[in-house]
Amino acid sequence: MTHHEERTARPLTGRAPARRTLLAGAAAAGAGVAWGSAGSAVAGGGPLPVTRRAVDAEAARLERGLIALRRDLHRHPETPGEERRTAGVVARELRAGGLAVTTGVGGHGVVGVLRGVHPGRTVAYRADMDAVPPQDIIGGGPAAAHLCGHDIHTTVALGVARVLARLRTRLSGTVVFLFQPAEESLSGARALIDAGVLERTGAEEIHALHCGPFPVGRFATTAGYGLPGQDKAEMTLSGPDAPGAAGRLAAEIAALATVSQPQTPADLARLVADAQVPGGPLARFVALRASARDNTVSVSYRCWPEERYREVRADIRRLAASYPGAAVSFPAAPFPAMVCPEPDGRRLARHLRRSVGRGAVAELHAAFPPFSGEDFALYLDRVPGTYTFLGVRTPGAPLTTAYPHFPDFAPDERAIGLGVRAMAGWLAERTSAA
Repeated sequence: MTHHEERTARPLTGRAPARRTLLAGAAAAGAGVAWGSAGSAVAGGGPLPVTRRAVDAEAARLERGLIALRRDLHRHPETPGEERRTAGVVARELRAGGLAVTTGVGGHGVVGVLRGVHPGRTVAYRADMDAVPPQDIIGGGPAAAHLCGHDIHTTVALGVARVLARLRTRLSGTVVFLFQPAEESLSGARALIDAGVLERTGAEEIHALHCGPFPVGRFATTAGYGLPGQDKAEMTLSGPDAPGAAGRLAAEIAALATVSQPQTPADLARLVADAQVPGGPLARFVALRASARDNTVSVSYRCWPEERYREVRADIRRLAASYPGAAVSFPAAPFPAMVCPEPDGRRLARHLRRSVGRGAVAELHAAFPPFSGEDFALYLDRVPGTYTFLGVRTPGAPLTTAYPHFPDFAPDERAIGLGVRAMAGWLAERTSAA
C-alpha cells in the first residue's frame, strides 16, 4: 500500500500487559487505541477529579494496543503534505473514541475535540504526523522514514485522547487535539493556524511532547528555552576569479559558527550535557553551514537567542562587502525560534515531579543546535504553552538511537505509555485550572 491509499480497518483494541501570555495556573498524555463508549470507565456520581490512579489504570489497559498502533504507523511513513493514510488512521481512532472530528484541516490535518462533563478551560495538544524525507536523514537515506519520532508523537496523542475520553465524566473543560501535517517542512502549523484552529476552538493554551535523547522514563522541560529558528542567505560573486572568491568567502562565513555539527556520539553526548548547564556553552551559539558552488555562496544557520539573527546578518554583509561586486540576499525573514514561557515550563516541571518522580525530570537551559526549526513556535507566538522532551533512549543503546534524524533512530516503545500518563494528567489539570 502506498501512502496515497486509504485503508478501512476497525480500531485496535488495547489489552492489559506564549511567549506573550502566561498560563493562569499550573503533561498532557494519553493512552488507548480502541475506544468503547466515552466515559464508560467511570460510573456516574459527582464531579470527581481525574486522578493519577485513574489515568494509570486506563493507560495500563491500553499500552499494548498503542504499541501495535505505533508499529503500524511506523511501517507506513508519509512525507510532509502527503499524510493521507496516517490522517485516516487518526480520524478513525478519534471517532471510535467519541470525539468530534474534522479532517482535511490545512491539508491532511485532523482536529479532534473532547468535551468534559464539567465546565472548564479549553486546552490544545499538538502531535505531528509526517515522516523525515530522505534528504533530511543524516547522511541521506533511500526513502522517507519515521526517524524523528512523529509516529510516537501521534500514538501518544491518541493515547491521551483515549484515556481522557474514558474519564470524561471526571473531566472538566475541553481538550482539542491537533494532528498536524508537514512539520518537517515547517509549513503545517502555519496551515492549521491559517485555517483558524485556535480561534474556532477557543484554545487558551497549547502543549506538545517530542522524542529526545534522554533515557526512557526521563522528561526534559524547556522553561524559557526551546529550539532555534533558522535563517538563510545567498551571495553571488562576479569577476574572473568568482569561483575562487566564493570558496574563500564561504570559509570566512563558516568561521562565524561558535558550535559545529556533531560528528560522533561523543559530540552528541556533550551537546546533551551542555544543554542542561545553566549559563553553559550553549547559552549563546551560532550553528552555521556555508558552501560555495561556482560563483555562489549558500548559507544556512541557526542561532540562540534569536535576537542574534540581526547580528549574524550584519556579519555576513560585512564579510561579503570585502569582495567587490558581491550581491547578498536573504530570501525570507528568519523562521522564528520556539521559546517556551518560563513560568509555564516551571509549572509543568513541578507537575511532572509530582506525577512521575523528582529524579525523572530534567530542565534544559539551552536549545539544541543540531535540531532544525520547530513550527510549534508559531502556536506559541499566539497562545502560551509548553514543549517537553520525552526520553526514548533504551538503556545501554547508542545515543544516536534516540537522536532524531539519525538513520539508526530506534526509540524505546516503553516511552509511549509514560508519555500518555504524563500528558493526560497535565491536560486534565490545565483544563480544570482556575
